[in-house]
Amino acid sequence: MKREHVTEDRLADYLPLMQQLRPHLASLEDFAQRFRRMSAGGYRLIGFSEDGALVALAGVRVMETLIHGRFLYVDDLVTTQAARRGGVGARVMDDLKAEARALDCAKLVLDTALDNVLAHRFYYRQGLVAAALRFNVTFR
Repeated sequence: MKREHVTEDRLADYLPLMQQLRPHLASLEDFAQRFRRMSAGGYRLIGFSEDGALVALAGVRVMETLIHGRFLYVDDLVTTQAARRGGVGARVMDDLKAEARALDCAKLVLDTALDNVLAHRFYYRQGLVAAALRFNVTFR
C-alpha cells in the first residue's frame, strides 16, 4: 500500500472519499479552507492507495494534553466501500500506530460516534479500547 501526504493542490482528488465520512463538506472550497486552518495547527491528511487507486484517508495530528501526554490524534479515518473487509483498514491502523511510535507518542487516540457500532467492532479488533465519552454542545 502506498502512502502519500496530501497537499492542498490535490484536495479535489480526495474530496469524494472524505465526503463519505464528512458529508457536511459542501464543496472543495469548504474542504480547502478547513484544511488550511487545521494544517496551521498540525493537521496532516494521508492518502493510501493500492494499484494507483485511492483506498483510504487518515487525518492526523500530534497533540499533548495532561490526561494523555503526547499522542497521535486521528481526526478522520475512512476507507472506500470497495476496500472494506479487505484488510485495508487494519493496514492503515498499523501504519498509524507505527507513526505514533516513531513520533514518540504515548498513545493513539480517536473519537467515533456512539451509534457507529461497525467502527467500534473494527477498533476493538485493532487493539483500541473505549476509554471515555465525549460531551459537547453545538452552537451553530
